[in-house]
Amino acid sequence: MKKINIRQVVLDTETTGMNLSYPYYIGHRIIEIGIIEIINRNITKNYFHTYLNPQRTISKEAFNIHGISNQFLSKKPIFSDILDNFINFIKGAELIIHNAQFDINFINYELSLLKKKIPKIENICTITDTLKIARNIFPGKRNSLNSLCNRFNINISKRNLHGALLDAKLLAYVFLFMTTKQNSFKLKFLKEKNNIFNNKLKFLYKNLKRKNILVIHASKEELKLHKLKLNLIKKKCGFSLWENKNK
Repeated sequence: MKKINIRQVVLDTETTGMNLSYPYYIGHRIIEIGIIEIINRNITKNYFHTYLNPQRTISKEAFNIHGISNQFLSKKPIFSDILDNFINFIKGAELIIHNAQFDINFINYELSLLKKKIPKIENICTITDTLKIARNIFPGKRNSLNSLCNRFNINISKRNLHGALLDAKLLAYVFLFMTTKQNSFKLKFLKEKNNIFNNKLKFLYKNLKRKNILVIHASKEELKLHKLKLNLIKKKCGFSLWENKNK
């Protein structure tokens, strides 16, 4: 029986601006695409990477994030030049993206500018948003790429600035950690943390049992001041939560 290879590609982009919802209103463009290939849950040496000339000025906000200048991009290809290679690389694969809607909007905008009958990217690939996965696993936690890398002990020492290929590779590792069968990594991770916490509690309890706990009672003067404070609260609020009603 022939083995079926499961192919996934992890994508990240850098852009001229940071509008999350409707990039086509302000005309911001993609300036870098980085894609890492995963086959049967193994990161391969096959990847796609390109810089692009956006034919417009990069915003200061975006430059501060990725450090890519218009001068550097002046002789790079435009999106239409790399279109066929890009589509061929991702076609039919599961496309893994962190905060997917941001990148999808930009890619679809680039496709729309070509005035060709090219389907939207979500009709070419299945899209998986790792931000949604992270929020399900770690509700209420920070789930940026940096936060997730730190949580899974993934080395980010080389990530001084955002870069599409490096970020795609980091995200590939994060994705594999988060989608381990039955979240066994997560369960083990949480179990280890709970064990450490419980052991610390036991240690503190044993030490407290060995020691005579020193109890320092309030002086008459302190009790008098405390009572005056409660009366002041009661006068202003009409009641006091700290007042002993059993007296």
